[in-house]
Amino acid sequence: MSFLDNRPNPDELLASLMNEEEKSKRGKLKIFFGMCAGVGKTYTMLQTAHAENLKGRDIIIGYVETHNRKETAELVEGFELIPRKTYEYKSTPVYEMDLDAILARNPEIVLVDELAHTNAPGSRHTKRYQDVQEILENGINVYTTLNVQHLESRSDTVAQITGIIIRETLPDEIFENADEVEVVDLVPDELLQRLSEGKVYTPERSKEAIENFFRKGNITALREMALRIVADRVDKQLHDYMQHKRIRGPWKTGLHLLVAIDYSQQSKRLLRWAKNLSYSMGASIEAIYVETLHVLTPKEREQLDKNILLTKQLGIKFRIITNTDIVKAIVDFAQKENVTHIIVGKPRIRNVMSMFRLGNLVNKLIRYSGNIDVYILGSDSQAKDHFKERVSIPSFTSNIRQYFIIALFVFLTSSACYLAKDFIGYQVVSFILLFLVSFLALFFGTGPILLAATLSAIIWDYFFIPPQFTLHIERPIDMLMLVMFFIIALLNGILTSRVRRQEKKIRIREERTEALYQLTRELSLGSGLDEVSKIADKYIQKYFNLDCAIILKNDLNQLNDQVQHETKITLSENEFSIAAWVFKHSTKAGKHTDTLPSTDYTFYPLTGNNDNMGVIAVAHTNILTQGEEQFWEAFISQISGRYEREFLRTTAKKAYLLNESDKLYKTLFNSISHELRIPVATIMGASDTLLSQSYPEETKLKLYSEINTASVRLNRLIENLLNMSRLESGRITPRPDWCDVHDLANKVADNLKQELIPFNLSTVIPEDMPLVYIDFGLIEQVLHNLVLNTTQNAPAGSNIRIKFFYDHGFLTIQEMDRGSGFPPAELSSVFNKFYRGKNAKAGGTGLGLSIVKGFIEAHQGTVIAENRQNGGALFTIKIPVKISEMTQFNK
Repeated sequence: MSFLDNRPNPDELLASLMNEEEKSKRGKLKIFFGMCAGVGKTYTMLQTAHAENLKGRDIIIGYVETHNRKETAELVEGFELIPRKTYEYKSTPVYEMDLDAILARNPEIVLVDELAHTNAPGSRHTKRYQDVQEILENGINVYTTLNVQHLESRSDTVAQITGIIIRETLPDEIFENADEVEVVDLVPDELLQRLSEGKVYTPERSKEAIENFFRKGNITALREMALRIVADRVDKQLHDYMQHKRIRGPWKTGLHLLVAIDYSQQSKRLLRWAKNLSYSMGASIEAIYVETLHVLTPKEREQLDKNILLTKQLGIKFRIITNTDIVKAIVDFAQKENVTHIIVGKPRIRNVMSMFRLGNLVNKLIRYSGNIDVYILGSDSQAKDHFKERVSIPSFTSNIRQYFIIALFVFLTSSACYLAKDFIGYQVVSFILLFLVSFLALFFGTGPILLAATLSAIIWDYFFIPPQFTLHIERPIDMLMLVMFFIIALLNGILTSRVRRQEKKIRIREERTEALYQLTRELSLGSGLDEVSKIADKYIQKYFNLDCAIILKNDLNQLNDQVQHETKITLSENEFSIAAWVFKHSTKAGKHTDTLPSTDYTFYPLTGNNDNMGVIAVAHTNILTQGEEQFWEAFISQISGRYEREFLRTTAKKAYLLNESDKLYKTLFNSISHELRIPVATIMGASDTLLSQSYPEETKLKLYSEINTASVRLNRLIENLLNMSRLESGRITPRPDWCDVHDLANKVADNLKQELIPFNLSTVIPEDMPLVYIDFGLIEQVLHNLVLNTTQNAPAGSNIRIKFFYDHGFLTIQEMDRGSGFPPAELSSVFNKFYRGKNAKAGGTGLGLSIVKGFIEAHQGTVIAENRQNGGALFTIKIPVKISEMTQFNK
């Protein structure tokens, strides 16, 4: 039983093998990791490289920054140094690592300093770690250096410790996925000593650094952080190793964290803290944003996009959920995804609108979360922001013009009611104004509706409720009516506005769902790469208003050098090279990305389930919102899937043809081996006999005749094979000319004179038979094969008849005999290649009738085989032909 429990899961085993195979193709990344500058990372990296160089390994320097340190500069000597590439930035030359030169050199190991460095504008990638990733993908090992403050998840903590904001960061997954991390450690006192001696910076900079970033307390905190990160990494590696080797141990219980973010800056800190927590706990992590009816301002939209981008940089899975109830959406998602911990931020802003909420979000989340733990992360706001945290006006998205329009509607309606107040009464006026507020809520947002409700209440009180022209109200019932009017108008307006916003979101979602359905439906009906490209172009233009250029791969699994369809986009040679890079790496590049952003187009890979189908280039004028990005990715996914199915269908067709070709080869080999052996053996035997000794003349003539007969048979076999090859390749093209069918019949009879000796051949041709426009050679071969087939199957002494006649634009030829005919079950197969009847005599390849059909179809004609009523076979050929004008004139 214990053996069965310990047996590996086949799916997990396969996934593990595939993962190991994928890793084996990539280069190995080794990071020399330190707490800050000056601890000796570059020095240690170069020392390690020298030790590996003594083992005979091919090592070059891609980029190393010595900072004018003598000891470091001495270690650079002895290595091949790739010259740096020059970029112009603000009229100043900037020197960067030459990525293409490194890839062309293709060493075993390349040294790349300062992994988190930001490249100069115009470089292929925005960040150096992206250059390193491309080097690794090409199977080259990399040694690099990194400080703890450059990890994205630790940048906020480092800023709190040192008071300095870190601008250059890299995603944590780069560090987590490194094959090896070596800590370069130094005690704080020794580091400060090195600083004071000018071994890290110049004396002037060293003094400033010691007073700011390099304070002893800061260094100690950074050192603890670096060592703790590496210790957590070692623990995670041990855990993964034990699981991979199926070593029993006290495993952790599959922790799964969920981070709820929004459009505030606090979410960035929340994400980084959650990432650190997941790394320490060995837990998986996911982030969620709940899209409510709240309409985001441009500033809020921008911040939300930044937060979502940060989740990708931190390697956190991200989802958007639409729901009016944030707490319900979070809890439902957490329960479906088996989340163990929910992480949220402490609410920072309280405004007028929050008073209408039914309970605080955090309290509700704790109350409804059940067995799921809830972590609440507080904010670190400054004292000057405390008032903003406690009291704030609600965020409205309507422009000032909408407020003026609302006020104008209220004033015009109130004026009309004022003129008719003596006829309708002030109570009716309240219903009219209430209806107005409800009606305006169908077209305007919360802010304008709040204004409309307030103005309506004030105007109704001042101009209509007795006593008029004063805000004073005498009757309690009128006071109650005013209060109820305001509350009902406000609630009705806000709820109507909320329903309108919800309806708008649902409509957008439905439109996108319908668009995806229509795209999928039309793609499924389309056939061929060209038609799929036209459909994709049409729908991208329709729903995104974007011009696109689709470039597909060729049979060599390389990207084509031309666009698949007609488009307004003209790609330059440089842009085709960007497309080739995207195809190779299956990563988007171009405008609005961190890779080759200087171009005018954004390039997306058309990635299917198993392979990359090509690249699509689009001209984005603006960055897509998160919702638009998801819609676009769904569009691309459907198009990529359809292309993949087309490629798979083509591949399957080729495989089928190869399989059929293989069958054809085997059948052909089996068939002709016997047919070739007999005439060759006859020729060899007869010629050997003639050469070995002398014979009488009569004997010699018989032997000569045998050689001739065998040669004719061999020639016929070769002609059939050549004709079939021409038919298969589609190279049969009739060359018609004016022909007399008498010549055709005589030619066939003369060629088969020997075979026709045992038979009675008769030819029936009308006296008024016109000249016909056909390919004499092909039709002669057709009749030759038909008559020869008859001589091989009909009994000796029987009649063979060939009949010609012309009728309404068709030349009809009938060849018939009085043999046994065909079995009814075989009539549909007589024209198949290599088909020979069950009762057929020995000999023959089964190609003759197949060639007949091919030659006739080349003339746009038809041929059918049938049994005659009183016994025998009948072949009927019909060919559309022209006849001689002279013949028509004679008629």
